[in-house]
Amino acid sequence: MQITFLGTSSGVPTRGRNVSSIAVRLPQRAEAWLLDCGEATQHQLLRSDVKISQITKIFVTHLHGDHIFGLPGLLASCGMAGNVSHIDLYGPSGLGEYLDACLRYSETRLSYSIKVHRVKEGLVWEDKEFYVMAAPLKHKVTAFGYRLVERDRAGKFDVNRAIAMNITPGPIFGELKQGKVITLADGRMINGKELCGEPQIGRKIAYCTDTIFCDSAVDLAQNADVLIHEATFAHQDSEMAFQRLHSTSTMAAQVALLANVKQLIMTHFSPRYAPGNAILLEDLVKEARMIFANTIPAHDFMTYDIAASMPIN
Repeated sequence: MQITFLGTSSGVPTRGRNVSSIAVRLPQRAEAWLLDCGEATQHQLLRSDVKISQITKIFVTHLHGDHIFGLPGLLASCGMAGNVSHIDLYGPSGLGEYLDACLRYSETRLSYSIKVHRVKEGLVWEDKEFYVMAAPLKHKVTAFGYRLVERDRAGKFDVNRAIAMNITPGPIFGELKQGKVITLADGRMINGKELCGEPQIGRKIAYCTDTIFCDSAVDLAQNADVLIHEATFAHQDSEMAFQRLHSTSTMAAQVALLANVKQLIMTHFSPRYAPGNAILLEDLVKEARMIFANTIPAHDFMTYDIAASMPIN
């Protein structure tokens, strides 16, 4: 699982940062999922290694413009990518009406199907390999955070050991790989778990923006490999954060600490902390690390590989 940050600014784009969007790539499925889709996200995708044709799902946190203004253009372009057959979109009430109006008044005809799913608290989507949960955050409009979970997988099956035990290769290997107890023709009972290595724990990503500190964010992020959390303001500007229902760097760090996550990646930075101002982005990072040491700031086009637990660039 790889996370690519396509936009890390809050509210408005800057010369160095676009507005909110994140791509999560699933190489084993040749798929990419988007978390939010701010204005110009499709341009950011063209400058990244993420293929537009691989997008199958888009999860929207809330309906503020810096998180959705890129959707109509991206959906229109996806139809020209060649391989897109269907895209599922998930978000709060009103997302479907917004897209219907944009496509209708621009007379845009999509060459593929889309389906808009209204998000409620709890399970959003699942299959045999992954599932996605949502929880309400605390913002000026209805907003949800998301938790993307890769299901645990059975440990590697020891084929050579099974053959050495005179177990005939075939369908029975599939059952043993699942950890089942099998009775062989000769009467022996074989526990598949004894022929498998340690289970592979699935990876977990939590995405929380826009929100002020809230318990539901802590719950959503429990034991996540990566927590992506907004840090719009510095601690010094906490009064402004409370007024606008956004998080400070220290709030993001408190969520990470309480949720026992492995890595905190802060994003959604206010342009007020650009070079030349009294408080800089580096100051926000220092504040967060005083509470949660494993904190890094995101920047546009940064890619984070969860398996390697380190930023690639």
